[in-house]
Amino acid sequence: MREVAVVSFAQSASVRAEDTRNEVEILMPVVHEAIERSGIGRKEIGFTMSGSCDYLAGAPFAFVSGLDAVGAWPPIRESHVEMDGAWAMYEAWVRLQHGDIDSALVYAFGKSSLGDLPDVLVLQLDPYYVAPLWPDAVSIAALQARAWLDAGHTEEEMAGVAARSRKAAMANPMAQVKGDHAVSDLMREPYLVSPLRRHDCPPISDGAAAVVLAAGDLARRVCERPAWIRGIDHRIEAHSLGVRDLATSASTRLAAERAGVDGAIDVAELHAPFSHQEPILREALGLGDGVDVNPSGGALSANVMMAAGLTRVGEAAERVIDGRAGRAVAHATSGPCLQQNLVCVLDGGVAA
Repeated sequence: MREVAVVSFAQSASVRAEDTRNEVEILMPVVHEAIERSGIGRKEIGFTMSGSCDYLAGAPFAFVSGLDAVGAWPPIRESHVEMDGAWAMYEAWVRLQHGDIDSALVYAFGKSSLGDLPDVLVLQLDPYYVAPLWPDAVSIAALQARAWLDAGHTEEEMAGVAARSRKAAMANPMAQVKGDHAVSDLMREPYLVSPLRRHDCPPISDGAAAVVLAAGDLARRVCERPAWIRGIDHRIEAHSLGVRDLATSASTRLAAERAGVDGAIDVAELHAPFSHQEPILREALGLGDGVDVNPSGGALSANVMMAAGLTRVGEAAERVIDGRAGRAVAHATSGPCLQQNLVCVLDGGVAA
């Protein structure tokens, strides 16, 4: 396989409805920063790939407006996935394997505050048996949390994840929710949807993220320590919630095996929008206690729909690029109860 690396990452601050900018205004400075930090000229970018969701804006082909932030004239080679930007990055990685181009810009954006996000996400559910019941996304996650608790876990574990995420987010200027909270204090909060409390759930976030990928010698030329993608894979669970074990993540485990996750991991950025999902993912990935999980604060601190997964890749890559980590794992999810999962292994070492 051709060597491909992440050479730059940029993101906007996560905000909510008080931000009056539209998607293009949010996205434009992020794209500009990612390209500038990459050291690759805008006209030298060989491929442009985006991830977003028309349902957030409530308009067909809403992603086309995002191209205004990139500049599509003179004509560029461009594509889009109606998916989190991590999957857009996967497509860009595949495109770079063709060998005729050496770089790609990947961006993703979402303005979740435009509608009632827990209800909008009902449209991801089985359209025949589940969606007509109109269960909101938090209630669906609560079903998974209950299954996980019944498998032998405690609500204190969930509160511990939330407390650690909020504390880690204090060092992240882009995070939306942060603070140093004791587990005992969080446990006194009322339930939002039992067994989930508000701190167990992600904030409604508006924002954008972008990465630039480069292949081989170009990556070495523009970046002193590229974050090489050593393995990447994505898998999916059955659509029906009733035919799979909600307390585990078989698709994450399989994607990790295919991506080459092993014990030599320094940092893991896991896309766990709900607190109980982080330990499910840790188990599926086989991460030990020595792995620094979500040092950015994770999705519990900032959860831009359609960009949170790409942000996990970018946060992990940044730690490899600046030397804080030798080898990192990034994870992205989409759909209810960890239905679809992507795993990416990054490291800063020389090619094998």
